[in-house]
Amino acid sequence: MRILFLFFFLSTLTIFSQNKPAYKLYNAKGSKVSYKHMIQKMSKADVVLFGELHNNPIVHWLEYETTVDLSKLRKLTLGAEMFEADNQKVLNDYLIDSINPKGLDTLARLWNNYKTDYKPLVDFAKKNKLKFIATNIPRKYASKVYKYGFETLDSLSVEEKLFIAPLPIKYDASLPGYVKIKEMMGGHGGDNLPKAQAIKDATMAYFLLKNRENGKLFIHYNGSYHSDHYEGINWYLKQENKSLEIITIGVIEQENVKKFNKDSKGKADFIIVIPSTMTKTY
Repeated sequence: MRILFLFFFLSTLTIFSQNKPAYKLYNAKGSKVSYKHMIQKMSKADVVLFGELHNNPIVHWLEYETTVDLSKLRKLTLGAEMFEADNQKVLNDYLIDSINPKGLDTLARLWNNYKTDYKPLVDFAKKNKLKFIATNIPRKYASKVYKYGFETLDSLSVEEKLFIAPLPIKYDASLPGYVKIKEMMGGHGGDNLPKAQAIKDATMAYFLLKNRENGKLFIHYNGSYHSDHYEGINWYLKQENKSLEIITIGVIEQENVKKFNKDSKGKADFIIVIPSTMTKTY
């Protein structure tokens, strides 16, 4: 009986003493890498496209920690999908203390999870006097593309066109990411659904390039799908400047973070694998 009890006790102890990591890092080939290695690679780039799952707290924490650590190695410019280009002045006013947090919340179209997930990054930029660029197209224009196609953008005023990528928009409907978007919706939305995605990608790339400064590392926070497999924003950046050194971050959720899903190889330069049971922020 003692032997059985001891066996049971040791087995139970082994089960509950196993590490339960909140995330693991892998490279594009699916090999485990250290956080330090990722930071070193990022620090040598021109641009980092930090793909996220919008409701994942571990990714938001890593975005902040990565930004802080990179600021010790490089001068930075920050930018994000979560801010639309026509809100840049309001964002600038907040960064220089012309308006308070309530003013920003009132005047800008902030995401519902801004306070928990993006405010720390904006406040870091404010504290350290860094530029924070609102790169995304105003949602009403992306919505028009979804309904009517790229042609509808021609009817925008000169002032309105300041907040989107210059027309005409380059577009490759055969890119796997855009093909997949159309397939995922079962054809609903037709050809305009991936075009609405493309106008976001093109606009984010445009404002990133417009505000990038030589010698500074531009960190851009965006949904992982906007840069996965080196498409989306990455594709548009390369159309304009093939020599740019870009590091991409992707995210996947798995039951077991210690064993990389080979189907995710090539998703990004660095892939954050997070437990599928991780708490969501919304």
